[in-house]
Amino acid sequence: MQRVTVTLDDDLMEDLDRTIKTRGYQNRSEAIRDLARAGLKQASIESGSLSNAIGVLSYVFDHEARELAKRLTSTFHSHHDLTVSSLHIHLDEKNCLEVSILKGPSGAVQHFAEHVISERAVRYGHLHIMPAGQDS
Repeated sequence: MQRVTVTLDDDLMEDLDRTIKTRGYQNRSEAIRDLARAGLKQASIESGSLSNAIGVLSYVFDHEARELAKRLTSTFHSHHDLTVSSLHIHLDEKNCLEVSILKGPSGAVQHFAEHVISERAVRYGHLHIMPAGQDS
């Protein structure tokens, strides 16, 4: 490990100390390491330099929408190389929640998730993406 000295303004330090207390970190170093990892992960996603990714895709859809379930199933089958697992939950008489774990090149994972989320009658969708393999 390397020791680094950083100067922070008072307001930023107060925010950091509040986060440390709220999340229960043992010390400032642990909190700053986690924040640095999160920032580096986000930067690699935005720059497209993240080669392998794990994605957690969650979305709510109207299961009564014409042919939607069939289209979604077909989409997942045609991208079986990205799909690790899926969980289907019946929320009520009309709405379902699906959570899918995706793994592959970050661009392919992101593109696939955007395709699913943009389907008509998919009401809400979100992709949480993180490094996998050698990028982590």
